[in-house]
Amino acid sequence: MKHTLVLLVAMCYAFTTLSCPVCERNQPKLFRGLVHGAGPDSQWDYIIIVVTTIIVLVTLYFSVKWLIQPGEGANGHIKRRIFKNFQDE
Repeated sequence: MKHTLVLLVAMCYAFTTLSCPVCERNQPKLFRGLVHGAGPDSQWDYIIIVVTTIIVLVTLYFSVKWLIQPGEGANGHIKRRIFKNFQDE
């Protein structure tokens, strides 16, 4: 297990920090040395990335918030009926 973890960390490091020279040359300064492949083609690509990142972060925030403290306190909430059915059995 320990060797697998070390190998996984080494692979992640190699894939994220060592881009090939051609990809590094073709990437904009912001992504140089970080990613492989073609870089963003236009300013719209940056806008799409920013909007998508915001959507993901907001979704993550509310998912964690409502997972930790759901806030359903009403006696008529459907979860109360489900819990009641399980207690009766």
